[in-house]
Amino acid sequence: MDELDRVYCARQNTVNALGAYFGSPLFIRIIKEERLLELWVRQDGVWRILKPYPIAGMSGTLGPKVVEGDHQAPEGFYAITQHSLNPRSKYHLAFNIGYPNAYDRAQGRTGSYIMVHGGKESVGCFAMTDAGIEEIYTLVNQALLAGQECIPVQIYPFRMTSQRMTAAQNSPHHAFWSLLQPGWLHTEQFHEPAPARYGS
Repeated sequence: MDELDRVYCARQNTVNALGAYFGSPLFIRIIKEERLLELWVRQDGVWRILKPYPIAGMSGTLGPKVVEGDHQAPEGFYAITQHSLNPRSKYHLAFNIGYPNAYDRAQGRTGSYIMVHGGKESVGCFAMTDAGIEEIYTLVNQALLAGQECIPVQIYPFRMTSQRMTAAQNSPHHAFWSLLQPGWLHTEQFHEPAPARYGS
């Protein structure tokens, strides 16, 4: 099956369940500790979680990706554009989240091709199963085709409540996580994607 057939079939498999949201603006929030991807949608000016997806495969531990080959999934704020889509992925369908971002590069962090993709296994990426990625990829593609310039992807180590941050205060990553926490709190308070300045 070539990439156009793969994308077409994914769209047909998704249209009955989620077709009403095709073209709506999207936002993706990932919570590593819970192995959870939240797909947010905006309709009538209101953002809400359209669907939470369990992450089938993810390697590494809590904490940011630092160097190529460390098997870590990144943390921070990223963005998907039309150029990020990979319909030819060996993992069925995939899109690149845009790691490293400006903050990562400023910290000297290395690595590339960090994807959200199909299948159940992953090293440094987020595997969503083939059925899961068909829905996510289709909605992402439709949002971009409808004019959304980029789709925010915000990746957190855990739910960044004050209690959870206190529990993590001895982590070597605590200072970095403190930079991400305002973004989490913004979304929790205003129910919208946090501005990129919080995480990148």
